[in-house]
Amino acid sequence: MNLKELKEILQMLDDRDITEFEIEEEGKRLRIRRAGAPHAPAAAPSPIVISTAPAPVPTLVSTAPAPESAAPAAPAAATPAPGPEESANGLTVVKSPIVGTFYRSPDPNSAPFVSVGDHVKVGQVLCIIEAMKLMNEIEAEVAGEIVKVHHDNGQPVQYGEPLFTLRP
Repeated sequence: MNLKELKEILQMLDDRDITEFEIEEEGKRLRIRRAGAPHAPAAAPSPIVISTAPAPVPTLVSTAPAPESAAPAAPAAATPAPGPEESANGLTVVKSPIVGTFYRSPDPNSAPFVSVGDHVKVGQVLCIIEAMKLMNEIEAEVAGEIVKVHHDNGQPVQYGEPLFTLRP
């Protein structure tokens, strides 16, 4: 599946107000779920989830919003987004929850959200990761001091890669 096909799928989902979509093709599975889908009323709204996993047979599955009386569907076996990880020396590592492009500031002419030595609060924006033309703000999950910034502005990042090291 190429980027053009993926954009067409996302546009179709948006046009038809479909909250969940899954496709298996050539041994790979793609699952997209819109934030705040009605099938998960007890959970907090989640971002769109895109995961790939091996699949034996190509099939196409499309799910429209489920009626409220229906039981919630079991989620796909997706790897949970990495949270902050505490290292042996007491430092916390903030890892990338998605694959994309790392940006330290909201635009090229602005100052970085955070720099080494800055003290951050829980919920403070640390950076932006652009994925498929969507800007995803990455927030601090712990309060502390920025010890290290692992990437330069505009660099690609992979899922689970360290972005920042903090001293709580």
